[in-house]
Amino acid sequence: MNKTVLSIALLLLASSAGSADKIPVRPGLWEVTATSLLLAMVPHIPPDQMQMLTSLAEQHGIDMPRIQNGAVISKVCVTQQMAEQEIPAYFHQEHIGCSVKNTTRTENGYKMDIVCANPRLEGSGTAEGTFTNPESFTGQTEFNGTLQGKPINDQVDMTGQWISASCGTIEPFLY
Repeated sequence: MNKTVLSIALLLLASSAGSADKIPVRPGLWEVTATSLLLAMVPHIPPDQMQMLTSLAEQHGIDMPRIQNGAVISKVCVTQQMAEQEIPAYFHQEHIGCSVKNTTRTENGYKMDIVCANPRLEGSGTAEGTFTNPESFTGQTEFNGTLQGKPINDQVDMTGQWISASCGTIEPFLY
């Protein structure tokens, strides 16, 4: 579940790149915060299951983000190439088996449908957000479906803030 939230956060962040008439995304290191009711339940996950989630994330090259007070706080490296792409569907297709459909981009906003159809995650949702400037955004994702056969119906509120031109030791999300 954390992997899904992180991937959706990355999709929201990178999907907002645009052409000259659209607010561009600044490449570099970003901090993305995602909050939801499901994330608020993370402290109640038994330690052995949490270790399993952490191991699964590591197998896919994802560092488990910090989770506190119902929020996932992640550092994300956005390359110049990622920032220039209008629709970076590779985040979901390669990592959690989801695809992006019906993407629309305005001067400072975006909206898209997300469809997931794989053995672990099935369902659909929408993601939308607004860039206030090249260095910050807010957004929301709604998703309904199943995660490992269990129903999931959640809304994730997101904020993103550019931190630095250098990603330091944070690697771009591989695709």
